[in-house]
Amino acid sequence: MILITKTWRYFSKNIIFKNNDIMFYLRNKALYYFYLRCKYMYEDIKKNKIKTGFIISIFILMITLIVYYICMSFNLGTISIIIALTFSILSSWCSYYFSDKIVLSLNGARLATPEENKKLINILDGLMISSGLEYRPRLYIVESSQPNAFATGRNPKNAVVCVTTGLLEKLDYYELEGVIAHELGHIKNYDILLSAVVTVMVGFIVMLSDLMSRRFYLINRKDNDSNSKGNFIIMILGFICLILGPVFAQLMKLALSRRREFLADASAVEFTRNPDAFISALQKLDSDDSEFSKANNATAHMFFTNPFKKDQKEKSDLLSTHPSISARIEAIKKLM
Repeated sequence: MILITKTWRYFSKNIIFKNNDIMFYLRNKALYYFYLRCKYMYEDIKKNKIKTGFIISIFILMITLIVYYICMSFNLGTISIIIALTFSILSSWCSYYFSDKIVLSLNGARLATPEENKKLINILDGLMISSGLEYRPRLYIVESSQPNAFATGRNPKNAVVCVTTGLLEKLDYYELEGVIAHELGHIKNYDILLSAVVTVMVGFIVMLSDLMSRRFYLINRKDNDSNSKGNFIIMILGFICLILGPVFAQLMKLALSRRREFLADASAVEFTRNPDAFISALQKLDSDDSEFSKANNATAHMFFTNPFKKDQKEKSDLLSTHPSISARIEAIKKLM
């Protein structure tokens, strides 16, 4: 990270803005590509940290409103706001510190072992040098015939790379290397923190919205009494949160820029120096029709390709968390 920052500053001060012969650098594809990688990687890391803070703040507000409504529906009085704030802050803290464990648990992942996954471990060890990552991510395996992978964790020091058994079986050495390099790109760009936090928070919002809908139904069935006016106000607030909760959860997932996938693809090509193998991996994953039985909407945005392939084809690009495979391949070819 420090090296990237210093390199970008050097390019900015000593080359790009001081040398009039800019076309020389534009013609030199490798040099210009490295310049762009330094620029956009530094910018994206900063944006990801800002987005994470913003989303956590909005999440605290949203959870506070939902929990406050639930508490008020039980006639807990003024203590409701204290309970709501305490719950929202604690859930945000858990989302940050335990997001990787929650994501791994949702997907039923197990730790990779040297005895069973020697090839995978060797690939990761080789990529640690070219990627420049200081800390080695932990490797996990998910039992699924669908070839896929994802990375998670709150920072590079606590990062995890998880692959499916289908990926290990259906890709050759160099194709698998490209996919792992892509996930290391997400780790280096700090995409993993934002993705993991969004996953846990979306789950919280959906769960609380479901609980609130049940409570809303019970209040609605109560007979009119002296507190009917108060119940009516609570019902209106609850109904608004009930409608906006799932919508907000979807917007949180869509807030994850799809440019992060293109940048991670570029990182994979940079780390492996083998764009042909990476394109081959993308094509294999795109043509594979295997289903991912453990996939869920909360974690779909984290994967190398969308685990809900049928839904991906039906949705427009605007509503998708992943760019199309054809667009990703076309972007890689422009780097060759």
